[in-house]
Amino acid sequence: MPVGLMPLSTITWEDAIRYLVLNKADVILWHENWVVHSATWETQVPSVMMLREYMKPKMSVRFSRGNVYLRDEGKCMYCSDRIERKVATLDHVVPVSKGGKTTWDNCVTACAPCNSAKSDKQKGWKPKIKPHKPDYYELLNKRKKQEFNIRYTEWQQFIQ
Repeated sequence: MPVGLMPLSTITWEDAIRYLVLNKADVILWHENWVVHSATWETQVPSVMMLREYMKPKMSVRFSRGNVYLRDEGKCMYCSDRIERKVATLDHVVPVSKGGKTTWDNCVTACAPCNSAKSDKQKGWKPKIKPHKPDYYELLNKRKKQEFNIRYTEWQQFIQ
């Protein structure tokens, strides 16, 4: 497969529409039953697109609950139990009530029982791994270790 046709990433449907309107991409495949409307316009949502020019990916890492979960590899940082993403909680090592901030260096993944037991305490509660801001490649490598789920069957033909 030529490098120009290799799937590089997924984007939101909103970004797909933005690239379409700004004429920055060609649509290779459309979602069959997905149409979006505005007051004066409607279009099918692109499923597979090819950018007309290479766009360098953003290498900065956004702080989010999901990215903290990824950094911590789905484990509670207090008891080391593996937790489902849906039920994982975000814990502030230094509680917000004690001046703690919502930052990479102060937030960890925790199971509900540990987070509840810790509450706003600090004494006796130390994460197994010190929280830190990961770089792009650390998160990328951790994501590669996880199961890969192909969201739409029509994408299968582009992934080999």
